[in-house]
Amino acid sequence: MKRLLAGVAAAASLLALAVPAGAITNDWVEDFEHPFVGLVVFYDEDGEFSHRCSGSLVDSRTFLTAGQCTDGATTARVYFQQDAGANYDPETQVDPVSGYPETCVEDTLGVTCAPSVQLFNDGFDDFATFPNTGDVGIVILDQPIVLAEYGELSEAGILDSLAAGRGRNSVLLTVSGYGLSESNPVHVESYRERLMASSTLTNLNSALNGGFNLQTNGNGNGFGGTCSGDSGGPVFLGDSESNLIVAVTSFGLDAWCRGADLS
Repeated sequence: MKRLLAGVAAAASLLALAVPAGAITNDWVEDFEHPFVGLVVFYDEDGEFSHRCSGSLVDSRTFLTAGQCTDGATTARVYFQQDAGANYDPETQVDPVSGYPETCVEDTLGVTCAPSVQLFNDGFDDFATFPNTGDVGIVILDQPIVLAEYGELSEAGILDSLAAGRGRNSVLLTVSGYGLSESNPVHVESYRERLMASSTLTNLNSALNGGFNLQTNGNGNGFGGTCSGDSGGPVFLGDSESNLIVAVTSFGLDAWCRGADLS
């Protein structure tokens, strides 16, 4: 995977203030443009639910996510419904419509939901080798999910020409994921739906980037960022109709999802 995404900001790292990225925040919209973006849940060796992330299906069985997501997990399950966890019941701890996060409900297996026992990452080391952290993961689905379109991996180096150039803020990006939509000391909002927002490229060559990561900013009217649960979700080059993946969401610099995002 390093070869596939080298030079296009495939991975990101954690500093003292960095936190794994979660949900789409600020000016977001429901994402019906990218049916290949899924909500992935992970389980430990006892089969217990561990955590959730986002990611993209790049062919019928290969699901691209973050290395921090697959790290330490034994199995996984991916849901591709836009509202995959929207009906989650806190009492039963299950969404009765989709089965999230415990199962694929009847008639969705191999259609909009699939489990996995094959999890990989690109040498993720809990952000120890910043800025090259290998924060890229792969989930191989047990059943293929046949869709009309899949995420498209960009060519290596597609963003390199922008590293020293001015006008990076004019480079439009689109982020998508199932993470939190609001996070602050008094309130957390989690829709567990696939949401997307526009963002802008702000840096490629700072100490945070090092040729491995890209830095984006979703502040301002008409723009949005990422938060907890968005880790592994795609960063598309272009507007909301783009399927061209140039990065996977990795971490942020603010615990309340208000600062810069790195992928």
